Amino acid sequence: MLNKWEGIILKSIPYGEANKIVTVYTREAGKMTAMARGAKKPASRLAAVTQNFTHGYFLIRTGRGMGTLEQGDPIDSMRHIREDLEATAYASYVVELIDKLTDDLDQRANVFGLLQAALHAINEGYDPEAISLFVEWKMLPVAGVHPVLHQCANCGATEGEFAFSFQEIGFLCHRCFSTDPYLIRITPTQLRLIRTFYTVPIEQVGSLTLKRATKQFMKKLVRTVYDEQTGIRLKSRAFLDQLERTPELFPKRENPEKKDD
Repeated sequence: MLNKWEGIILKSIPYGEANKIVTVYTREAGKMTAMARGAKKPASRLAAVTQNFTHGYFLIRTGRGMGTLEQGDPIDSMRHIREDLEATAYASYVVELIDKLTDDLDQRANVFGLLQAALHAINEGYDPEAISLFVEWKMLPVAGVHPVLHQCANCGATEGEFAFSFQEIGFLCHRCFSTDPYLIRITPTQLRLIRTFYTVPIEQVGSLTLKRATKQFMKKLVRTVYDEQTGIRLKSRAFLDQLERTPELFPKRENPEKKDD
């Protein structure tokens, strides 16, 4: 059966002398793997459309076993992502995280929308580190983790001082602090940011600029949850950690009109 689907290339792996095996996350059918014959040849009509991060329409022939990519019509090649080291690093993290947490043909409309919004935001020059944080928080339910962020995870209270508990995977109010001796105290601003990352669509946030310390704090929280609850290991995360130890490689992002606090 020949299908025309909108999709985004998550990864493209050389296969043999001339072919590629591509993983595409499609809007209509979820994630799938397809053979792109001849795509390694520079003159191939599939060469450009099978590059990582490419958003386009794909003609994929399906049947038993792996599908075959017959044709591609690009919507956006994500040129900025491929030309900017920082953008490439964070976009690679986003697509690897989504790839690891989803199964073939497991159709989740919200995942495609999240992937599309994240890559387009990075490609348009928004802070890629902040965008990757949005993806990490929003992918937690796909990983089977459902943090309690609308109330106290122990008593259900919605008012008071709150802290984050890895034991409860969510917020604890000040009345319940004693239930977890290792909880992380948070400010009201941090609480609002966590809820924003988890619930608000990327395209509705705009050019939110976060201080480095805020991003590091938010990253520590969500990655500890992933480490303790999922056990997944990402190659792109190790590369990001290396890049983050050399911030002089990247230009400083400053926007005094929009700060997180």
